[in-house]
Amino acid sequence: MPPTTCDRCARPVYYRRAYSGESLCAACFSESIEEKVRRTISKHSMLRHGERIGVAVSGGKDSLSLLNILSKVAGGHGSELVAITIDEGIEGYREESIGNVRAVAGRLGVDLKVFGYKELFGFTQDDAMRRRSTKISSCAMCGTFRRRAIDVAVARTGVDVLATAHNLDDMVQTFMINLMNGDLKRIGWLGGVAEGSAFRTRRIHPFMEVYEKEAGLYAFANGIPLQSVHCPYMDEGIRSSIRVFLNGMEEAHPGVKQVLLKSALELSDRARVPMKARKCSACGLPSSRELCGACSISGLLKATTV
Repeated sequence: MPPTTCDRCARPVYYRRAYSGESLCAACFSESIEEKVRRTISKHSMLRHGERIGVAVSGGKDSLSLLNILSKVAGGHGSELVAITIDEGIEGYREESIGNVRAVAGRLGVDLKVFGYKELFGFTQDDAMRRRSTKISSCAMCGTFRRRAIDVAVARTGVDVLATAHNLDDMVQTFMINLMNGDLKRIGWLGGVAEGSAFRTRRIHPFMEVYEKEAGLYAFANGIPLQSVHCPYMDEGIRSSIRVFLNGMEEAHPGVKQVLLKSALELSDRARVPMKARKCSACGLPSSRELCGACSISGLLKATTV
């Protein structure tokens, strides 16, 4: 019969970790997640004293949980936090998430900056979906614009480092996608810290060892609002299929995602090559080719009449 009291104290069990066998109350579980994030930051030397830290906050459970934890960590590094939110312009979806960001950032006393697709590109994601070619998946298109929007937001806010809430599930899903595409170069980009000519500002992933499920449980245990509406365009990409597959593997073999992450990071170290300094000929921002993905897709969309 499963235990009813926490392994660390006498309070009722909130969560049992199948991969470790631990049974934890809500307070001890939250503490364990915060400990894990601190260890990840230290292990990969993600933060330096006195830096201005930007946190990419979508309004989902992962990014709001990360903002909450970094608000506790930042003081020890003598750092200042800035929350950065990208508004893609998805009607009926983005309103709730941005409201959640404002509420949590306000409670934590963190400055919030919001940047919209409409302002940056001249159209919203909803506009783009109406104009797109059927060859472009919604996730691939939105991901390209989000990355470029974050590049601009980072430059305008003047942060020294950008923290994103990519969790363990995100990392192994991305690894599998790149593996299936035979994209060795992108496998080499995986890791806890990304910097170099491809990024003007260092990128870090403090949540890279936290399961997506545990990020959600942390949010619930700490009164962080959970979004009730899913993105209407989220199921078009291959990532959804890989997510289902990996969740099934984890259910049958607890801990397999952690092993896969370790393999992904080891392969990334071996596949990593210096990123070539290059700028997009249209916008002047870092790009792996002459015309960056955002400018390339924007040109196609603007040339299409609705």
